[in-house]
Amino acid sequence: MNERQSAWQRILDQPPLWHYSGVLGNDVATTSFHRLDTELAWERPTLSLYGRQHVIPRQQVWMGDSQTTYRYSGRDFSPVPWHPIVETIKYRIETLLASSGFAPCTFNSVLLNRYDSGDDRMGWHSDDEPELGQDPVVAALSLGAERPLRMRWKDRRTAPFNIWLPHDGLLLMGPGTQRWLQHALLPRRIPGLRISLTFRRVQSPIIPDDNRD
Repeated sequence: MNERQSAWQRILDQPPLWHYSGVLGNDVATTSFHRLDTELAWERPTLSLYGRQHVIPRQQVWMGDSQTTYRYSGRDFSPVPWHPIVETIKYRIETLLASSGFAPCTFNSVLLNRYDSGDDRMGWHSDDEPELGQDPVVAALSLGAERPLRMRWKDRRTAPFNIWLPHDGLLLMGPGTQRWLQHALLPRRIPGLRISLTFRRVQSPIIPDDNRD
């Protein structure tokens, strides 16, 4: 029995949405969780939303290859270099996907989010920025406290649904997920720190434009 048959849970057929439990193993996942919490330079940037400036309700780090500048909510983010633990996790996920029969994926960037408690959150959105290309694949590893990711269809064809994200679990959002669905991490009365690592591939770097809003 291969890894896809034994540990993958299929959530949707179209777009393909899968969850895998036990990516790193509990000991490695827990050690990685604590080291990332203490060793990364977490930031809480201000973003533009509906014409107003807001401090985001979580902390984050944008990391990746040197040319993977990323733009969202009216701001450009330049990557910090790969942390050795994050790079190791990236290779583990790429190997896991290849050995499980999915189309090969090579990720060149990752957005890490740190949720200090159930009050920290992320609003409704899709990871569909132009530099990610058409129908990107996003692989999201969860470390720490288990929380539900809320998902909804953009055309509201069915009711929203939850995907619970446990420690050391991987959510694979395949081609079409960002085009058809939105997701959010809503406030919950759930204690504990959670760190998510959402791996993606930036297709083309952002070229700075001094005249751009």
